[in-house]
Amino acid sequence: QVQLVESGGGLVQAGESLRLSCAASGITFSSNVMRWYRQASGKQRELVAQISRNGIPNYADSVEGRFTISRDNAKNIVYLQMNSLKPEDTAVYYCNAWTPERGLFGSWGQGTQVTVSS
Repeated sequence: QVQLVESGGGLVQAGESLRLSCAASGITFSSNVMRWYRQASGKQRELVAQISRNGIPNYADSVEGRFTISRDNAKNIVYLQMNSLKPEDTAVYYCNAWTPERGLFGSWGQGTQVTVSS
């Protein structure tokens, strides 16, 4: 059974930092591209960052230079270090795992709420 459990969210002021974690189980973690998404209230879910199986990151333009995605294949955890947070980063953050054969998992975790006050 696949489980993706996000944690680390909270309420911070603009300019501060947070580190999100996503613990994965039930998958061969190292074989998956890991992705962080976010969904702000009333908006569609959007891809924020992804990290390839060999550790190459990619970011949405809106977070480039502020967010850093990393993975620990020994612990089956993917991280999202978020610095210089802005009010527009406020959203529920989710992780998911992708392979070219399967695509994304259809079920999502509960996510973790990030709220940035101005």
